[in-house]
Amino acid sequence: MRRFNIALLAALTLSTALSTAPAQAHDRRTPLGIANCTATACHFDVPPGTYDVTVRLGGESAASTAITGETRRSLLPETATPAGRTVTRSFTVNVRTPEGEPTGPDGTPGLDLTLGGTAPALADIRVTPAHHTRQIILIGDSTVCDQPGDPYSGWGQQLPQFLRKGVSVANYADSGESTVTYLENPLLWGTVQPLIHPGDLVLVQLAHNDKTTDEATYRANVETLIAGIRDKGGRPVLVTPIVRRWFNADGTLNNNTALLVNGLGVDLPGVVRSVAAAEGVTLIDLTAQTKALVESLGVEGSKAIYLYNEKKDNTHTSAHGATVYAGLVRDALVARHLLPEDRVRVG
Repeated sequence: MRRFNIALLAALTLSTALSTAPAQAHDRRTPLGIANCTATACHFDVPPGTYDVTVRLGGESAASTAITGETRRSLLPETATPAGRTVTRSFTVNVRTPEGEPTGPDGTPGLDLTLGGTAPALADIRVTPAHHTRQIILIGDSTVCDQPGDPYSGWGQQLPQFLRKGVSVANYADSGESTVTYLENPLLWGTVQPLIHPGDLVLVQLAHNDKTTDEATYRANVETLIAGIRDKGGRPVLVTPIVRRWFNADGTLNNNTALLVNGLGVDLPGVVRSVAAAEGVTLIDLTAQTKALVESLGVEGSKAIYLYNEKKDNTHTSAHGATVYAGLVRDALVARHLLPEDRVRVG
């Protein structure tokens, strides 16, 4: 049962140490706090940008609260609080238009948060413009993007829940894109490159839709993305694509469909590895990692990672699978010293 005491929250708003911040400077100064929330959601009338969100969770009864935002992004994992106790958590969120996939609908203006979990209880909230934030920009396809509809989820959609205040995720992955179409579309690369700031991490995972891209073109496209990221002072990170759940009779994934060897015989993950080595770019070999994980789970156990049970889909991940894969990305970023350990959530 959802627990949310509006009267108590109103009183807390007046006395809490979590002071509220002004809204847009040109408008009347509206507190960005608990007054902007209902029992299940919060809306903050802010312009596109990056915002720090601090929440206090819990209350008189035992509670368990998760927070998602914008287009189904997981921003805070489910957090349990015992009766009579509260805990404070913070995260940083990217607000943009369109709020989900770059070629999708604009969505609703401002910042929208949804309260979930088995028994959500929000005692207080503060939203302020973020400063000195480390930005992670994602370039990818439908296995990475902020998927608009359940049960689909990209791993980039789940990555924010693993990050603490001070690191934001700007997910510019888009369904159906190849290296060819991503570079050609002004809503994609033409929009993303100008947003890259010095020091930003830019993760690139494009391969699933390069089904007819020849090796020379694919290699050149990946190199173009690397050069464009570096030109803006960003740090490129190449990510090999997640495997498709396509088993051989012996329970392995050693086949072209699973390992993304395209219709022309181009080993796309192999090309990414080669370019990363030649260009001195950090590599996250998500193909190898997801292959090992899916094979360890086996034919039946791996169904829950993908959308086999719901859609007979062996390419796109469930929210559970996307969360597992996002955890692999988080671990890789920490292991390669691209993110400090105190900026990530574990577990």
